[in-house]
Amino acid sequence: MTALPTVDTPRTPVTSSYHGVEVSEDYRWLEDASSEETIAWTKAQQHLTSGYFETLPWRDSLRARVEKLLKAERASYGRLTSGGTRYFALKEQTPRQQRFLVVLTDLDDATTERIVVDPDAIDPSGQTAIDWFVPSPDGGRVAVSLSEHGNEDGTLHVYDVDSGEVVGEPIPHVNLMGGSMAWRHDGSGFWYTLCADAEGFGQQVWFRDLGGSRDELDLAGGFADDRIAENFLSASPDGRWVMDRVQRGDGGEWQIYLRSQDPGAAWWQVADIPATCPYAVLGADALYLLSRHDAPHGKVLRLPLTDGATVSDSEEIVPTSDVVIEDLAVTGKTVWVADMDGGPQRLRAFDLHGGALPSPEIPAVSSVSSYVARLSRLGTDTVAWSCESFTQPATWWVATDGESPRPTALRTTTPVDLSGYEVTREFATSRDGTRIPLNIIAAPGTPRDGTAPALLTAYGGYAISLVPRFDSERLLWLEQGGVYVVANIRGGGEYGEEWHHAGRLTTKQNCYDDFIACADHLCDTGITTRDRLAIVGGSNGGLLMGAVLTQRPDLARAVIAAVPVMDSLRSETTTNGRYNTAEFGTVEDPEMFRALLAYSPYHNVVDGTAYPAVLMTAGENDTRVEAWHAKKMTARLQAATSSDRPVLLRLESTGHLTGSLDQTIDETTDLHAFLFDQLGLGDRFADAG
Repeated sequence: MTALPTVDTPRTPVTSSYHGVEVSEDYRWLEDASSEETIAWTKAQQHLTSGYFETLPWRDSLRARVEKLLKAERASYGRLTSGGTRYFALKEQTPRQQRFLVVLTDLDDATTERIVVDPDAIDPSGQTAIDWFVPSPDGGRVAVSLSEHGNEDGTLHVYDVDSGEVVGEPIPHVNLMGGSMAWRHDGSGFWYTLCADAEGFGQQVWFRDLGGSRDELDLAGGFADDRIAENFLSASPDGRWVMDRVQRGDGGEWQIYLRSQDPGAAWWQVADIPATCPYAVLGADALYLLSRHDAPHGKVLRLPLTDGATVSDSEEIVPTSDVVIEDLAVTGKTVWVADMDGGPQRLRAFDLHGGALPSPEIPAVSSVSSYVARLSRLGTDTVAWSCESFTQPATWWVATDGESPRPTALRTTTPVDLSGYEVTREFATSRDGTRIPLNIIAAPGTPRDGTAPALLTAYGGYAISLVPRFDSERLLWLEQGGVYVVANIRGGGEYGEEWHHAGRLTTKQNCYDDFIACADHLCDTGITTRDRLAIVGGSNGGLLMGAVLTQRPDLARAVIAAVPVMDSLRSETTTNGRYNTAEFGTVEDPEMFRALLAYSPYHNVVDGTAYPAVLMTAGENDTRVEAWHAKKMTARLQAATSSDRPVLLRLESTGHLTGSLDQTIDETTDLHAFLFDQLGLGDRFADAG
């Protein structure tokens, strides 16, 4: 392997004291992105990384393969919803740089589709994106949050669906730290979120009358933690009520508020955090709540809607069971429940009082609800879900009350065919004996003699579940004879509240033990060997990568940590880091500080250790995980490692796991080039391509 040049990184010791413990570091100066020293260092790292990729003689052929794959004619639909007799969805279609908003009049006829908002037309550079959208009750208007350069600081625009013209003045910073809105029943106004200060704290609910002269503050304060409150607004299908689900930071603790849409009506609290209601939906005459109170797997409650009603007035209609209730939707006569058993999902149907109805058949190891595509009510009597698996692309299905489910014309089209690969479910045993599911994707007959390269990924946080999803990019790995593995570790929601709580705050170490056990399982069962194993994770999954590479440097041959949290002690000095204290804990608490220090990747790098090859990525406009996390960890690892394996930093002028199609192609090329080089697959790829 050609030796890489080094980057001169000055050490400037700084010491902080936490509860009598002195913690020193050398690279805090890299937190100042605007300093001349940091800018020069960053340029040197970019030069080092680009130089590494330029030494790979087959990288150009790999990029051509990636471009052919990702720019091939393909289309997909997300966030399907309705307004009046119209249907709205975000569409992704090559060769467009960003997703765009479309409207349809017939879900069975894609030719009725037309574009309403096209970020590529607004910004030909491809740096403007749609954060979210909400159509008005009659479908005549649609509210859209648009942000630039990946910063997610969205400005709310109201568009006339027929003309495409903007109605009224846009509202900036609606999506500063996440945002939402809900329409008044007649479309003449709406409630929306806005932070009280420019840093992104103190989110409030405001109201805009489209015919009025000024906006009015409607709900502020009184939350469990006003500083890190996150408000999620929605309206009832009959237009009588508005709901605000308020999360305390990002840790999965929720309060629920309601108000009538009548002018001058007051908000009241329906459920506080101890009620443990992580989700709720408004029906025509009742509020339906997903509750985990004394039911870690979840149960469904029904609360008739009257002024002042609270969760204590509700009745249980769907009891808890041995599987987890992950999602919920309500139509005119039906309660739809998405269940999950360690990742794979199914769908059940009940009448409005909990009587069982015939349930749709869902293929094994598939999903019907995910972080990006939840169950969706269309109109008053129809529900929609996106069904996909690791090997079958997504198709939107609908079911109308009293009728059989059917597929729609909204489906993912792609030339990538993964149907010839097999998916098996196995279990690793973690340090404390907990069984951890692994989804293993490979070609039939792949040998278990340690010769196959394997790529292992996981997330493990925020109760976010890694459900089966189709991803065209996996073909790049699989077509090289690789094995792709998705682990459902603790910290996610795959087995309910207990699974999440066993991987957050002071129990976060369980996530890392689980992942290490999964990697060991792959090697112990002959799926791969240490020198043929690569691991990858992003965001919270990037923290996972940092923790396991410092705790078990021998675990894998190569590590990719995308937009990672690496300094767990100083993360909360940032705005989003403060929101994350509800999930990770805070250094202000002595017990939590000890837990954070014990696994903080940056603080657990040991000089003279033979670390694996590491590639970290960061977005200079990332407001969720600042780029300095990856910069500081890069500097620390480069100074500490005794191996000759590279430690590289790849920077983009984007945000958090976002970017245009062209940026995605460049990044995908570099990530796979790094993996192929480190696992000895590069020449093999060149021979094949």
